Amino acid sequence: MDATTTATEPAVAEGQWEAIHIFYASDPKPLLGECVAPLVEDLRGRGLLARYFFINYWLEGPHVRLRLKPITEEAAPEVRRIAEEAIDAFLARRPALYEVDSDFLTGFYDDMFRLEYSEEERVARYGTDGRMPLRPNNSRHYIEYEPEYDKYGGPHGVELAEWHFEHSSDLVLRLIDRANLHLRPSTLGIATQLMTIMSISFLADRDRIADFMVRYHHFWHDWFKLSTGERDTAYKENYEEVAVDLRRRFDEIFTAITEDRPDRLTGFSQSWAEHCARLRERVVDHAERGLLVFPVADGGRAWPAAGAEVRREPITDPAAALRILLTPYMHMTNNRLGANVVDESYLSYLLLRSLRDDDPTADEPSSDAPSMDATADRR
Repeated sequence: MDATTTATEPAVAEGQWEAIHIFYASDPKPLLGECVAPLVEDLRGRGLLARYFFINYWLEGPHVRLRLKPITEEAAPEVRRIAEEAIDAFLARRPALYEVDSDFLTGFYDDMFRLEYSEEERVARYGTDGRMPLRPNNSRHYIEYEPEYDKYGGPHGVELAEWHFEHSSDLVLRLIDRANLHLRPSTLGIATQLMTIMSISFLADRDRIADFMVRYHHFWHDWFKLSTGERDTAYKENYEEVAVDLRRRFDEIFTAITEDRPDRLTGFSQSWAEHCARLRERVVDHAERGLLVFPVADGGRAWPAAGAEVRREPITDPAAALRILLTPYMHMTNNRLGANVVDESYLSYLLLRSLRDDDPTADEPSSDAPSMDATADRR
């Protein structure tokens, strides 16, 4: 076959996503570091993997959702075989020893379900009177991957998100291997830097970043009813302890990114800043080409309130697209890192205070600040 013929042949189509939910009622970092990371490396080394990513989730019990996209449809059986063998071997070697308290967790997860899903979705999944079942601990299940087209901007937006998710997953797996993520302060410190880098990369303005952090803080703080006098006091006291170092580090990162000098950063900070710059460019390009389609209510507000009349249309303003996508992008990186919604509420409070330290109303949104444009991920 000559070169001309080869060049005009269509590319071989990638396989469909393989979605494996690994139920593991313990800290997922050993599962990620000792199973998922070498599995991904093995599949890449064999030339079988087009893309992958993972998230942590709670539905039907604590688990890791591992998405593997074979390089071709013909490669799918081999990808499944290798993945199943690796997962089963890990679960046999290092099972989660914690036995789930089904009475407690079922009630807790029922509350979580009501926060994130509608009653119609509950009935569709579990019946009118059904409670959410818990999957067996130390088990794996193939459960269909349902891309969130509304959240990420339609098919093109989901494809972009999946590209980003792979980079985010790679970063977290490297950090599990090299950083002290088993120590809570280390996890929170790294999460703070990743949030700082992404927000500066997307918004590039201190006031806009502060407004975003106010909204982000209240989104988690209010939605999960986290406000207590003791917790709010702890937030303020903890900020006073870290204020000087936090402002100094923010200034260093802000200068490096806004002056297009990520080389002034080091290690994971530099690689994350470089990735976020590429991600921002792609979001802007997609928006300008009309490729990002979101639910919109009257008045042009993306992510309208539940029950509002909506239509789906392209968001062609790059600033609006960046603002909409920053929330789920940031949240899902924190999810992979192991920072929960309480942590996100706390860290966004620290960041907004570092930007508005002299303002007694720092944690209140300004009247013209853009609204939060996304809800929790339901993958």
